[in-house]
Amino acid sequence: MAGANGLSDEFPTAETIEDFTHDIAAVRARIADAAHRVGRDPDEIRLLPVSKTVPEDRIRIAVAAGLQQLGENRVQEATRKYHAMQDLDVEWSIIGNLQTNKARDVAAYAAEFQALDRLRVAEVLNRRLETAGRTLPVFVQVNTSNEPQKYGIHPDELARFLADLRQYPNLEVQGLMTLAIFSSDTERVRKCFTLLRELRDQMRAEVPELLGPGELSMGMSGDFETAIEEGSTVVRVGQAIFGARSTPDSAYWPGMA
Repeated sequence: MAGANGLSDEFPTAETIEDFTHDIAAVRARIADAAHRVGRDPDEIRLLPVSKTVPEDRIRIAVAAGLQQLGENRVQEATRKYHAMQDLDVEWSIIGNLQTNKARDVAAYAAEFQALDRLRVAEVLNRRLETAGRTLPVFVQVNTSNEPQKYGIHPDELARFLADLRQYPNLEVQGLMTLAIFSSDTERVRKCFTLLRELRDQMRAEVPELLGPGELSMGMSGDFETAIEEGSTVVRVGQAIFGARSTPDSAYWPGMA
């Protein structure tokens, strides 16, 4: 339900250290509850706070409240924040689509890249990393919702894509990432997460050397508990920590109105 400002009442804006401390603790408690429901150890699940659209002053407060890793969708926004806040002990994860002309920036500072779905991007990023003298953990993004407007490779192409990535030694595959269908129907959402887990398990059985540790990055503020129940090891949570965004998700992900 939207409030008077047009934002969801479910995610009030965090402004103080106390606000952020409360929100982070609440999300971690929900992570633990979801893990326990399916007999998992909550320590197996990494919380990746997503700070897209959040201004620098509030990010600094969030870091003071304990955040040390932040996810950003847009490379240009992430690069600006990285340069503005180099005095902070923060790692930056790029979790959105990457254009090849931004690969140099990602290679320079990113701690990980979670949306790899094109070999051309892999080629350019690998070259930039080689020049920078570093490697980069990456997740392969899979389109599990079968929506043609979404980023991510088709599930049937995963094995070949992973095999092709072997030619890029500066990319360290950590596992798979997906965006579930945006729906209030929990079971439709769950199917996307189940498919990614099944793909991971299939790759582990057939070509385990191509998948690294086999992590699963899936689940956001509205569905991360379902993702955990289906095996997620990384949840990307923004609004439940920082508050509702005025910018719609359609500005970041194709096909969303």
